Amino acid sequence: MKELSDIGLIGLAVMGENLVLNMESKGFTVSVYNRSIEKVEKFVDGRAKGKNIKGTKSLEELVQSLERPRKVMIMVKAGKPVDTIIDQLIPLLEPGDILIDGGNSHFPDTNRRTEYVESKGLRYIGTGVSGGEEGALKGPSIMPGGSKEAWQYVKPIFQSIAAKVEDNVPCCDWVGENGAGHFVKMVHNGIEYGDMQLICEAYQIMKDLLGMSPGEMHEVFAEWDKGDLDSYLIEITSEILAFKEEGEPLVDKILDTAGQKGTGKWTGISALDLGIPLTLIGEAVFSRCLSAQKDERVAASKILSGPKPAFQGDKKAFIEDIRQALFASKIVSYAQGYVLMREAASEYGWELNYGGIALMWRGGCIIRSAFLGKIKEAFDNNPDLLNLLLDPYFKAKVDEAQPGWRRVIGTAVANGIPTPAFSTALAYFDGYRSERLPANLLQAQRDYFGAHTYERLDKPRGEYFHTNWTGRGGETASSTYNV
Repeated sequence: MKELSDIGLIGLAVMGENLVLNMESKGFTVSVYNRSIEKVEKFVDGRAKGKNIKGTKSLEELVQSLERPRKVMIMVKAGKPVDTIIDQLIPLLEPGDILIDGGNSHFPDTNRRTEYVESKGLRYIGTGVSGGEEGALKGPSIMPGGSKEAWQYVKPIFQSIAAKVEDNVPCCDWVGENGAGHFVKMVHNGIEYGDMQLICEAYQIMKDLLGMSPGEMHEVFAEWDKGDLDSYLIEITSEILAFKEEGEPLVDKILDTAGQKGTGKWTGISALDLGIPLTLIGEAVFSRCLSAQKDERVAASKILSGPKPAFQGDKKAFIEDIRQALFASKIVSYAQGYVLMREAASEYGWELNYGGIALMWRGGCIIRSAFLGKIKEAFDNNPDLLNLLLDPYFKAKVDEAQPGWRRVIGTAVANGIPTPAFSTALAYFDGYRSERLPANLLQAQRDYFGAHTYERLDKPRGEYFHTNWTGRGGETASSTYNV
């Protein structure tokens, strides 16, 4: 074993342990520390036994065991615990040493921490890591940002342990300065919320309207996984639907209340802050919130009534319509996510490589799919692409899906089955393709009650007007501004 380790890691929960084992398997020597020393001892004497992994009993010992520039990766709960560890480490480090936060930190925290750590003469990396327990061990998607000069020192480690796609290309590259890496990871998680909600809506339509069993749905999802929808989430959905406990489908025994850790909510809040219509991810978050109101929904179901689902028609053809609706809605969700990243890049001064981001998500992460290869192609063909819906491939796919997409939503509404993500995706598409929306009336209303002014079709953009609609108001107008 080397005298000095290549990297140190703090936090031996599931992700931390598996990242350490991944690093060691790629030829790196790793020092580890955990606040509960018992965890260090258990790990070193258990899964790490006989490997190039050093257990340490204090932060001082951890730091002293590392080669310079020291690289310390923090894998603890997001929020105050990260700040606490940073403050404890700074006095122990030397100028040029590198702190790495690999947790699900909120990007404004990473912006702040990068500036703070750099002010102490150190370097900081905030990196998204996606792929769950298995990904951490076998190859995750890694999205680093922060102090650019630190990248050269961690690049060999990160790209070695990352998932690989075609031609052995690692699903890891530099994203941008300060909080860019954690922002991209946040958007990844928001898109993950959307993908999962869309799949759940397809499942509910097949279950409640078509009366399909989990076994029948397993076969449908397994078939879908061979085509345009080929992805990790479609694959595991098929496996979940086939899983049985005591001869019965386990999925039918699971309580219908969904949890969340906050990254989807952060994505929606960021979209509101930046003025981007991230409607599908927003609906996915709200759907989880509604699912959590289980007791209230049970009570409401005994009072409120609606149509009883009853399908009439070609079942096989309608399943194909559901597939088309799922794929078209997925395109809209990713289109919205990429528009959000473009606006954030403009707001925060980041130079994001949008095709490169798709490549980083192509393997290892939860939203990995063949679909992401098409997104990379779209941005390779046109780096200035404003919206994925305008790319020839995605435009053709949405055109092909539209009839089935509309039939599914119309049928679901007629039968009282909620499809918030399918529906908002179509509403966004119809709004985005509309040359004229009813916001002219909205602006008239705002001017009527608040003198907020409006622009005119027959005048140059940037000129604002106010009308005394009632004859009782004055000519003074409010200043124009956008939140």
